[in-house]
Amino acid sequence: MKAKLLRVLLLVAIVFTMNSCSTNNSETPVAAVSLLKTVSYTYSTSELETMALINTYRASVGLSELKQINYISYKSEEHDNYMITNNVVNHDDFVARSEDIIKVLGAKTVGENIAYNYNTPQAALDAWLNSPTHKENILGDFTNFGISIRVNSEGKKYYTNIFVKI
Repeated sequence: MKAKLLRVLLLVAIVFTMNSCSTNNSETPVAAVSLLKTVSYTYSTSELETMALINTYRASVGLSELKQINYISYKSEEHDNYMITNNVVNHDDFVARSEDIIKVLGAKTVGENIAYNYNTPQAALDAWLNSPTHKENILGDFTNFGISIRVNSEGKKYYTNIFVKI
């Protein structure tokens, strides 16, 4: 009886060891994904104000507030830096940004608003609300967002606001 029990335990130990030591799975490890989700981001007063204005507007029309995610703000900052470096205002590489956010955060949908040369968060929000496609993002079925506002050497502000549904 003891021999049978020892063989069963040995078999279980071998199976457990074979399955727990290595994997052929090429997915990003959970720890790495968690690290990317918890990227550190320092928000400026203007960024915080813009997010608050967007949430106040959403609440005024009966929608839920969006929760900020630092990783999304980090991706927004990357795009602002790209626009400043290349002296452009556009949505270049939006597909790559959204695919990255989908992969890292498990987002279902992603939307993006950009703005240029608005001196105040209220002015940028007003411009977005006066544009049907930008307003659609603000009113969209999203759960989270991030924002970056960067200033170029001439003092012009670049805004990138990314919305996601998780």
